[in-house]
Amino acid sequence: MNIIKSTLYSYPQPPPRTRTRPLHLICAGLPRSATESLSHALQELNYKPYHGWTLVSESNGGYIQEWANLARRKYAGAADVDVQITQAEVDALLGDHDAVLDSVPAMFAAELIEAYPEAKVILYTRSDLDAWHRSIMKTVVSDIEDSWMAWFVKLFNAERFWLWEFYFTYGYSGFFRSLRVGSAKEGIMRNGKWVYRDHCNMVRGMIVGDKGRLLEWEVEDGWGSLCEFLGEKVPDTPFPKGIDPVAFREQVARITAPRMRRAMRNLTLTVVSLSVVAVVTGLSFKERGVPWKAIKGVSASWATLVSLGK
Repeated sequence: MNIIKSTLYSYPQPPPRTRTRPLHLICAGLPRSATESLSHALQELNYKPYHGWTLVSESNGGYIQEWANLARRKYAGAADVDVQITQAEVDALLGDHDAVLDSVPAMFAAELIEAYPEAKVILYTRSDLDAWHRSIMKTVVSDIEDSWMAWFVKLFNAERFWLWEFYFTYGYSGFFRSLRVGSAKEGIMRNGKWVYRDHCNMVRGMIVGDKGRLLEWEVEDGWGSLCEFLGEKVPDTPFPKGIDPVAFREQVARITAPRMRRAMRNLTLTVVSLSVVAVVTGLSFKERGVPWKAIKGVSASWATLVSLGK
């Protein structure tokens, strides 16, 4: 399987990004807990947050692949390996973003809190845990993992392939302790609520005694406690609204539309290439040997397949 991944989907090592400002904020709550509202609020306060949408819309698929590799190291490494994820590794992917929230700090909260001891931590939560669970089951499981189209497209587009690896093959499946390897659904469905509580307690436990470093916050708290914690003036504007499930699906579709078109193009090229392979193979049997033209045809078809998803 690793040979297939490296042959068909692998990107060159992307150039490491450079951090030009400190990482000030680790927002360590879970997705579907008003991360969209918080991200817009931080932008209004002149922060540069790295959100889940930032990862999904990466223009260089090599960075998505590197995030997937980190998730694999943490959640699918050898049993006797003590995983260490360094500040340098994270900086090479985050660059000069000075706040991080949503999926990345959810999956790597402990590593980030330890790697950036000067960064403040916001633990954003939802008081209605049942509503959170319904939301993540709808948006992450039903709309994405259970979608045959999403699964099919990732076979023919490398960026979608590595996003799937990051979220479903390793990240969410490991985070939610799924017993079904490579799938987040079973873990979110069975373990989602207690994992949510366990994660929050872990974050609190890591910052016990570090006065002033942790803010527990819900979107209903608005600007007040957030601005006080950050030492910022409260804006005159209303607190940003979040994104509902319908808007979530529309945003996913908008971001992924170019990749969908490339996937359809690659599917067409694959079908044509396999047809050429079939024709030249048939000719080789008919001519009782493998003529050079058949070999060239097979080579050209394989070259097309190797470019799958790029």
